[in-house]
Amino acid sequence: MAPVLGFPPELLLRAQGRGAGMRIAFFDVDGVLTDGRIYIGEHGGEAIKAFSTLDGHGLKLLQRAGIEPVLISGRDSPALRRRVEDLGLARALYGVRDKHAAASALLAEAGLDWAEAAAMGDDWPDLPLLACAGLACAPANAHAELRAIAHHVTRAAGGHGAAREFCDLLLMGGGQYARLLGAHMGTLDAR
Repeated sequence: MAPVLGFPPELLLRAQGRGAGMRIAFFDVDGVLTDGRIYIGEHGGEAIKAFSTLDGHGLKLLQRAGIEPVLISGRDSPALRRRVEDLGLARALYGVRDKHAAASALLAEAGLDWAEAAAMGDDWPDLPLLACAGLACAPANAHAELRAIAHHVTRAAGGHGAAREFCDLLLMGGGQYARLLGAHMGTLDAR
């Protein structure tokens, strides 16, 4: 099966990265992996968060392709921790006030630089990440300042497949998309 999804060639070149390519992808949570709404229960804590299964599968595909997805959130919640656990993500940063400093420290620890990093965010606290990343992405409903500096603005809104679109772009740029798609089609060949 040939892929039907496509991106402009200049965007695919940027997603390809330099040298070893994109090795890590930072994702904000509220407004990127969720629709940005926060439901607060009667006792003051977050009652629920809604996550897209499309986005979750995209994060798993990145892992299979050797790109580490890292969630970096200004908030912390049991729902977010549960989602990270369910997806089997190795790293997530919770309650982060300075996302750039936290991401820079993680990159230094891993021996990577910003040219090997992609980032997706939707609001001002994410600006430094997008400004430094080799590939910057914002969901369709992101704040205007982030859409202005992003290399790619998704068609989908945050919490509704935007992160999956970014994952697909990274997979295509890294030459992994068709292979992973073909692996999913393998069960059809057994019929």
